Amino acid sequence: MLFAVLLPLVLTLLIPFLSKFKDKVHTGIFVFFIPLGIFIFFVRFIGEGFSPELESYPWIPSLGISLDFYLDGLSLLFVLLISGIGALVTFYSIFYLHKSEKLAHFYVYLLLFMTAMLGVVLSDNVYLLYTFWELTSISSFLLIGYWNHRECSRYGAMKSMLITVFGGLSMLGAFMLLHVITGVTSVQQMIGSVDLILSSDYLPLIMTLLLLGAFTKSAQFPFHIWLPDAMEAPTPVSAYLHSATMVKAGIFLVARFSPIFHGYEWFFIVVSGIGIITLCWASYMAVRQTDLKGILAFSTVSQLGMIMAMLGFGTEAAVFAAVFHILNHATFKGSLFMIAGIIDHESGTRDIRKLGGLMTLMPISATLALFAALSMAGVPLPFLNGFYSKELFFENSLHIGDTTLWIASFLKQAIPYLAVFGSIFTFVYSMYFLFGTFTGKQKLEQLPKKPHEAPIGMLIAPAILVFGVIFIGLFPNLFNETFLAHAAEAISGEDTHEHIVYWHGLKPAFYMSLIVVAFGTLLYLFRKKWWSIYRAIPGSLSFNRVYNGILKGLDVYTAKLTKGYMNGSLRRYTALIVSTIIIVTGLVMAGTNGFTFKTDDLAPVTIPEILVGIMVIAGAVGTILAKNNVAAIIILGVSGYGQALLFVFYRAPDLALTQLVIETITVALLLLCFHHLPQLSRRTEGAGFRLTNAVIAVGFGTLMTLIGISAHSSKWFTAISDYFLETSHDLGGGDNVVNVILVDMRGLDTLFEITVLGIAAFSIYSLIKLRSKEGE
Repeated sequence: MLFAVLLPLVLTLLIPFLSKFKDKVHTGIFVFFIPLGIFIFFVRFIGEGFSPELESYPWIPSLGISLDFYLDGLSLLFVLLISGIGALVTFYSIFYLHKSEKLAHFYVYLLLFMTAMLGVVLSDNVYLLYTFWELTSISSFLLIGYWNHRECSRYGAMKSMLITVFGGLSMLGAFMLLHVITGVTSVQQMIGSVDLILSSDYLPLIMTLLLLGAFTKSAQFPFHIWLPDAMEAPTPVSAYLHSATMVKAGIFLVARFSPIFHGYEWFFIVVSGIGIITLCWASYMAVRQTDLKGILAFSTVSQLGMIMAMLGFGTEAAVFAAVFHILNHATFKGSLFMIAGIIDHESGTRDIRKLGGLMTLMPISATLALFAALSMAGVPLPFLNGFYSKELFFENSLHIGDTTLWIASFLKQAIPYLAVFGSIFTFVYSMYFLFGTFTGKQKLEQLPKKPHEAPIGMLIAPAILVFGVIFIGLFPNLFNETFLAHAAEAISGEDTHEHIVYWHGLKPAFYMSLIVVAFGTLLYLFRKKWWSIYRAIPGSLSFNRVYNGILKGLDVYTAKLTKGYMNGSLRRYTALIVSTIIIVTGLVMAGTNGFTFKTDDLAPVTIPEILVGIMVIAGAVGTILAKNNVAAIIILGVSGYGQALLFVFYRAPDLALTQLVIETITVALLLLCFHHLPQLSRRTEGAGFRLTNAVIAVGFGTLMTLIGISAHSSKWFTAISDYFLETSHDLGGGDNVVNVILVDMRGLDTLFEITVLGIAAFSIYSLIKLRSKEGE
């Protein structure tokens, strides 16, 4: 599993080289075999005899963190969606993206995202899961902003990043609390400690933080606003990220951790409540859209809300229905996104107001859209997989478990009505997408180019997905015991034996489907009569306005705050920094009893040390009082060389030699450039100015003195020096303890210091080279 997860990441290193041949061979052809190979590797696990597998590799053993990958029915479902849809999207992109595009960038971002999603669904360690989770945010940011020359693409990428990263940090807080409570980092072991978690006082906070991560990633109300703006990405990105994979990461998170909260009634209230609100609001708003991908974006939000609501129900049948719809949604929504991309590619627009009558010009695309849209609408036909899971949703909305809280009881009664309401608008936007595009009067004069059927290569991927819609609809139980039941069992923890049939008889769920079709048809046919309702609801109100207002307010506030102290005065910057250090460090020392003074175990202080100390102090004061640059530099050197003598007296020859070298180089360099230094002159400042400087200077000097005394007097921990003395030879291979510490014990720290210096050197060299000839 480790190889499968990291394979796309490793191959990103080859993409820049392979893209050099893109004029002869499209880069997507090389990439296509990566998700296809991963799909073939994991598809062999499908079967009734499947059992979970765990692989573990050391990562940070000192913290108990390892690379744990766990494959059960739930993760297998998502892995197959990620790799299978990924392969189809990559194949589709070969014909969608022209060779003149930055193909190397696109496929590197795509493979990064693939690795991130595979890591999310396979990780059993919460910190590993979080690492991959944030990688999905970063890679999706890059994919959404792929066409970075468009302002709307940059805006959509930034919005998705801000919202999903906020949720990711919240989720990390939940993981840390779970780690503290259970003492483990494994997801499966946390699930095994469910009683310990449910009895914790932090349970409400854990659930809130965890659901924030899930809701932001899966675009649940009110965090759904990022998904429609993310549609500015190329269509392959929309088909992959926003229909089948990334937006389902939040669904996966809720499903994975739902066994912990199964007995917690507020989990049902929050998850099902937010899910059903998301379904209703997004389906209602989808009908308002005029952009094909905008319609599909809101439809994705509504479908995710439906899945989230079923996970909140918590019953075995509801969990199975949610799993079933995850699969079904990936098939019909992925194909619809690809068809929307085909229409845009061949007609030059996605504006449904300019489209119409394309059935005769694009018959294959229209046929594919017909099956996919009817499946999304839940039309009761025995060969459409969407109807099966939609009817299961209705059925389970009527059989929610017992509740005790009044708000849960109210929600239980309201959910069936809200489910029908949301599904009616689902039917309307499905018909709106289908008939508004392919039927009616042609408006060729409004199109940037005359539409025609897409090349066969672009039709293969959506055709395969539509075939999946029909095949699953005809043989749903073929996927049941061998595939879906294992995923449902991983969530509910119980053996799942559901039998999917088309005809359940004249039951309430079937009547609910008929109501949806009847009212949905009427609303679609007379949509112009009630369209004006959008002027009132939502009218001018919008969560996008709230988002934009928050960002604008932050910009204004932070600009004012920054201008308050960033005035170009180095003296002010230094004063603020030093004052902060004095206040914060002083408060910490006062609160931890750090102001202690002990004189035991001190080296003797003799006359030479006292004389050298006086010389160092005199040098420091003399530097301030010097009236010319040369004198100031030389007197400063006296202070530095005096410190070197103190190191010699106290038997630290290594430090003495280092101080001598540094001081010599510093004095020499300052003398070489003293001609270019500003002339020293007495400044006439007010008494308040001088008093502030004096207070800060004396305060900082006093603080450093107290810290030095406290470091000797406060023995809170065992001295680490003994460890270095005992192990420097065995671990570092040297008896010079200081050198061993610098090179081996803290070798990475030294390496990074050298790296920083190297970067600074290159930066200085670049600035010198870029200096204009006029000397500006």
